[in-house]
Amino acid sequence: MSRAASPILPIAELDLAFAPRRWPFAEERAEEIAAHWLKLRSSRPRLFDGRVLLMGAHEFVRRADGASILRGAYFETDYKAFLAWRDFGFPDPSVRNGFSMAALQSSDGAYILGEMAAHTANAGAIYFAAGTPDRMDVFGDRVDLAASVFRELQEETGLAPSEVEFSENWIVVDAPPRLACLKPARSALDAATLKARIEAHLAGEAEPELAGVHIVASADDIDEERTPPFLLDFLRSAFAARSRPFGAEEASNSEAVYPSQR
Repeated sequence: MSRAASPILPIAELDLAFAPRRWPFAEERAEEIAAHWLKLRSSRPRLFDGRVLLMGAHEFVRRADGASILRGAYFETDYKAFLAWRDFGFPDPSVRNGFSMAALQSSDGAYILGEMAAHTANAGAIYFAAGTPDRMDVFGDRVDLAASVFRELQEETGLAPSEVEFSENWIVVDAPPRLACLKPARSALDAATLKARIEAHLAGEAEPELAGVHIVASADDIDEERTPPFLLDFLRSAFAARSRPFGAEEASNSEAVYPSQR
């Protein structure tokens, strides 16, 4: 039986709060989490148990002007707890992995994806520059996923935010337990030049997060085995709507089907 495609929602604004709270999963299964972390570290010793943000309550709403908003609240937890929650099959359904990505396109319309290096938690997976949000993305009581996009793009590819054109809007792929917030980004470089530029950056890094760079110029170029399902849905949708100009997501007039409010 084929998998149903995830809803892809044009969004004009992210309204995200930082609301620290306890996470029962992390407390009640602390021993299992610790044992799982030791196992992960035995095969990937460079993994670091920092603090990350996960999304709790959230909803999709309309602004007074008709534009679409994702509203939500994040709490903080250990990275090892996040990975255990993922690897144990997402046992707490009230929590979402709400992260952002730079949906990078070259001047000739190809998407540029990275292949995660062997020492990372997602070794071999192919997707856009991305990362789980953390305290660096918290400003006062707000969570800024655009800040996460800019930081991850520069860290992984060497491209400064000023070197690419970002759409004002977001594209959210609602794929429970993931909520992928994609920020369309366009480089002035063609695909081959952009790939070479990123590869030069990787060659100069002592321990790059990426093992390689992939040009996806059409649906035929998608590596369906190593690209996460939510990103497969986005790429297929993007290529199906190839005639739309860059950034024309029409977030304020979307007819997308909204999930029930949570």
